[in-house]
Amino acid sequence: MPDILFHLFAFLTLASSVAVVINHNAVNSALAFLVGLVGVSGLFVLLDSFLLAVLMILVYAGAVVALFLFIIMLLDMQGGERKSFSKPTAVAAVIGSALLVVCSMTLIRSFGGLDAPDAASILPVGANLKHYGDQLFTTYLLPVQVVGFLLLTAMLGVIVLSKKFDGMGDVK
Repeated sequence: MPDILFHLFAFLTLASSVAVVINHNAVNSALAFLVGLVGVSGLFVLLDSFLLAVLMILVYAGAVVALFLFIIMLLDMQGGERKSFSKPTAVAAVIGSALLVVCSMTLIRSFGGLDAPDAASILPVGANLKHYGDQLFTTYLLPVQVVGFLLLTAMLGVIVLSKKFDGMGDVK
């Protein structure tokens, strides 16, 4: 049964990722992104990493996708014409694919084959939500506050940029 669920979540994640890239409508792309995050969360559940699965749903699917949809709706973005591939785009695609292959081979060699390390060697003993919460609000408090401030500044910038001004400088 876990094999079937793995293939289901992997297919869901890959299909929604392709839909994000090839979709003309920005709102539909954001919703496909949401489905992809749910698929990744399902993969985390299969790895017995329930905390990461819940955080993926709460933080990314709940907050980030909602922020994307808010910005898309605020800017009133419409799907535009698709441009055909140009020579620089093809060169960038080939270089990116080669980089992906090199990075994948490096990761496989560093783990000594296709066998993944066991979870006990990666996670500290007794890693739980209390430990993550203590670290988040003590050691990493400043970076969390900085990220929150940057998100607030970006949202205010989108609001200012989305306002329509007439020739006299007044807001419409």
